[in-house]
Amino acid sequence: MKRKLIAAIGVAGMMAGVAACGGGDGKGTSAADTKELTVWLTVDAQNNWPELVKAADDAVTKKHPGMTIKHEYYGWPDKPAKLDAVLATDKAPDVVEMGNTEMLSYMVKGAFAPVDPTKFDNSDAWLDGLKQSVTYQGKTYGVPYYAGGRLATWRKDIAAEAGIKTAPKTYKELTDALDKIQEKRGDGFSAWYQPSRDWYAAMSFVYDAGGSIAKEEGGKWKSNLSSPESLKGLKDYKSVLDTYMHGDKTKDEADRPIVYGQGKSAMIFGAGWEGDTAALKKNDKVGKLADKLENFVMPGPSGKNIPVFLGGSDLAIPVKSDAQAAAAEWINAFTGAKGQKGLIAKNNLPNNKKDLATLKSDPKTRVPATAAESSWFVPMAPGWGQVEKGQLLQKMLQAIGTGKQSVEDAAKETDAAIDKVINNK
Repeated sequence: MKRKLIAAIGVAGMMAGVAACGGGDGKGTSAADTKELTVWLTVDAQNNWPELVKAADDAVTKKHPGMTIKHEYYGWPDKPAKLDAVLATDKAPDVVEMGNTEMLSYMVKGAFAPVDPTKFDNSDAWLDGLKQSVTYQGKTYGVPYYAGGRLATWRKDIAAEAGIKTAPKTYKELTDALDKIQEKRGDGFSAWYQPSRDWYAAMSFVYDAGGSIAKEEGGKWKSNLSSPESLKGLKDYKSVLDTYMHGDKTKDEADRPIVYGQGKSAMIFGAGWEGDTAALKKNDKVGKLADKLENFVMPGPSGKNIPVFLGGSDLAIPVKSDAQAAAAEWINAFTGAKGQKGLIAKNNLPNNKKDLATLKSDPKTRVPATAAESSWFVPMAPGWGQVEKGQLLQKMLQAIGTGKQSVEDAAKETDAAIDKVINNK
């Protein structure tokens, strides 16, 4: 409750500040006259690629001697309340990292300054899911940083036990293989460990079937989960849960790598890093799990590769920043051509299609790069943030997964709940 109160106060104050500041189109000192730049990033950068942060700092300070660049790092769960609170003051950071689904509610409220995409490397080839996340009403309010796709990971040794020698390329091959694994291992084992509340996976089935979370009609958004196509996707998802998931069906995907590392499941469908995390020494209860894992592009019931949620991060410039020009230079130094090479080397997907195409020719990166080619993104509706905060999709999926509601009833109820908030700013 305290956190919600802080957030409410922060947003209210932020809006007052935005109104006072106007459009925020490049206001403040020039890059050459900026003495101090404050950059907020997540601990991902601090822990995994600090040398890339330093390289961006060095590039900017070399061009502008005397400039000081300060960094603050935060964890994802703590960021929203912290950001809302600081945006209500005159001490807003100059650059802030945002999850791509977080961008919309801040763009709607006018929290970020518009940017000129032509000033950033490879902006003409930004990945669709990331480009969409920084665009609102025809303007660009951020710069894609890196992407994270989703893929299937399974145990080669368990597949071999069931007589399966190669990774599946079609959905029938996949389900045939999982059926054999499930029969061999029994009901105490999950051939496919798929937490019911994982809406990223569930909506991939919905989009694969031609459905969607919501559709825009006449300038208004309307939930679309009860359409015949969406219902088919939800039923395909429920079939997975009923047939292969023998774990706790009230869980989400947060600890999936840890559970997978315990050795009670053959396959997961999740973020590309989850298999590697499961194989870390602290999580690996199987023994030499890394040698037993194989990644493959997830096939869909439609006969095509299943569309995956393209997660990732964007970098935005708060409208209250007094150093917007310098902020833009730092962002380009960090996310530009050199920065993308460094991020790719850290097993991230790049922010653009040009670099993504080169990854497809490398056996080490071919699977995640290919999987990312077919993707979906959340509805760019004013009230989408309220849908996420209310966990409306997660609640629906848990009701479906546990059998509390039929697919039709759960979808109808969720449509009504989404429609109440999705058009609210």
